[in-house]
Amino acid sequence: MEVLDTLRSLRQMHADLRMVFTGSVGLHNVISSLKRSGYANAPTNDMAAVDVPALSPEDAQELACRLLEGEGIQTVDLQETARTIAVAVDCIPFFIHHIVDEIAQRGNSANMATISEVVDACLTDSYDRWHLRYYRERIETYYTANERPLALNLLDVLSGSGQPLPFDDLFNLLQSRLVNADSEMTRRVLTTLQRDHYVIQQPDSRFCFRFPLIRRSWRIQRGLGS
Repeated sequence: MEVLDTLRSLRQMHADLRMVFTGSVGLHNVISSLKRSGYANAPTNDMAAVDVPALSPEDAQELACRLLEGEGIQTVDLQETARTIAVAVDCIPFFIHHIVDEIAQRGNSANMATISEVVDACLTDSYDRWHLRYYRERIETYYTANERPLALNLLDVLSGSGQPLPFDDLFNLLQSRLVNADSEMTRRVLTTLQRDHYVIQQPDSRFCFRFPLIRRSWRIQRGLGS
């Protein structure tokens, strides 16, 4: 609390001072935890909140292409192989690096079948080299006891839906799992799931998983199918 307040005070005192807060946890989770302990301030209300998305399809393909070339991996069509890698992992650079690294360890050639095999293997990897279990484990760490069942069941429902769901449909499906689910608390948890990059709300207000790869990983980890 003191650190955040001090940093805000410094920004207020020195107009030329610029700060960037970044991290994998999500500052909103930190502040929510502090507020549960009695913290009443808004230490970042003078800062702009910016979402850092995945790469554009073009940049993701370029990254995969350069990594393939750097590793000397042979392909029938370099650009198409790079595009397949980018699409397979939703243009997320962390996973693009991992795919190319895994292909390089397996040999010096790659095709669509190789890429599919690597993705399937990593989604079910007992050592979790892609750190996908973090999406499940962080709910235990950063969500309250009342929020956890809502978050888990909302994600289970969304992972099993073949299409984005409007709130009323999503809440009805949730109630079939949690009879006493509260609609307003559900809305709050959905907002947190959006901030934590699990869920995205489309312009027509329907909800779905933000990344198909994470949706597939969630279903596998939860024993809901692939």
